[in-house]
Amino acid sequence: MDADEKRQQDDWAQSRRNRLPSFTEVLSRRTRPPVDLFMFYLFLQREGAEDILDFWLDVQQHENLCRAYFKDVRKSGRTIKEDWPQYWDYARRRGSIYGTIVGLNPDGGGTKRSTASTGEMMSEMDKRNLAVAGDEKARQDGRSTSPRPGTAALSDYTRVASPGEDGKEQPRSTTPFSLSRRTPTLFHMRRASRAPTIIPRSAAITRLDLIASAERIFFRYLSPPTTVNVTENHEIYLPPSLRIHSFPLSSTQEPRNQAEETLMAQIPDLFHAQKEYCFRAMEQDAFPRFLRSKAFGNLTPVSALVRLIVGLITLWIGLAAAFSLVLLDVQPKSKRFFLFIPFFIAILCLISHQYELDPILVFLGQSETTPFRTLTIREPYVKKLLLGRAIWVSFLIAIFVVALTMMFWAVPGHRL
Repeated sequence: MDADEKRQQDDWAQSRRNRLPSFTEVLSRRTRPPVDLFMFYLFLQREGAEDILDFWLDVQQHENLCRAYFKDVRKSGRTIKEDWPQYWDYARRRGSIYGTIVGLNPDGGGTKRSTASTGEMMSEMDKRNLAVAGDEKARQDGRSTSPRPGTAALSDYTRVASPGEDGKEQPRSTTPFSLSRRTPTLFHMRRASRAPTIIPRSAAITRLDLIASAERIFFRYLSPPTTVNVTENHEIYLPPSLRIHSFPLSSTQEPRNQAEETLMAQIPDLFHAQKEYCFRAMEQDAFPRFLRSKAFGNLTPVSALVRLIVGLITLWIGLAAAFSLVLLDVQPKSKRFFLFIPFFIAILCLISHQYELDPILVFLGQSETTPFRTLTIREPYVKKLLLGRAIWVSFLIAIFVVALTMMFWAVPGHRL
């Protein structure tokens, strides 16, 4: 990160000194740990619901690819109407999120979508940050190949919100965060990463590249598992009105007839409604829980569970030692003050489990990413919230430890 980017990050952080970040800020990588995009992905991964964020990021990359294609066409001196008349006609009649880029609404008016898109809500800097996020993910994972199966039977047109081939709807998830084939677990096994759709910019972007991008997204996230390799398919939940049941175009050849040309014109905007649905689902469901988890606590579920077990065992040891000192009437009586050691460990672990917050880690400026692995808390307002809660938790721990220790010190000894 160069000096300008660091200064801009500092400015963004200063603007949030008295509030929590918004979901758009997290997606555009304007936030710092522990409420950044990396931590949100880990949060969804623990719930077994990271596919919905993968889908959003892949569609964002697909839209960036389409924007790059339209900009290349305009830089070449041609208009979109001359280069791709079918898309121009479709966008003019139905509206498009690329209206300003392709020249349909240069003044910001005219043709537009019926609902505001996340792209319209973000600044140009946000969009560049999201593009960089997708590019980094792709470089880490490697470029993926199309998961399109050779034996899949496809219809002659793309069917949206239509039943399956046998007339019956295939079993699907019932909410975006309840997957039909996987359930969230505390000990979630990490799966192989999947690269987002990305085309090297060393070569000119073609319409076949746009088809290949859409094809990967469809067979990875929207196709029923019976039509593709199970390891490549991670179908997400969508309401019936947004489901796409087939993808008749092929990334290996140009459209062969007028019907396919018409379908190809829908490729740039094909997944935008689904992307908006996923955005709203994450913003209204997962994101509030993520903020509660990371802005008011600093432990993972596994770590909190381990603290519960350790706390119960240590409390049993402390109580056993306390009753032994009382019933054996061990002298001098001051030896009972050493009971504060097991009581402190036990109460610390139990209250940390209850609040999902370890005050010692907070005072050290740390928050857990995965069980027993931490990173530095850098978001100003989150740091302030966690510090306040850590002081309160420390106060509770001190009260309970003093009360237990003094209670067993004050009890008269009686040797059995």
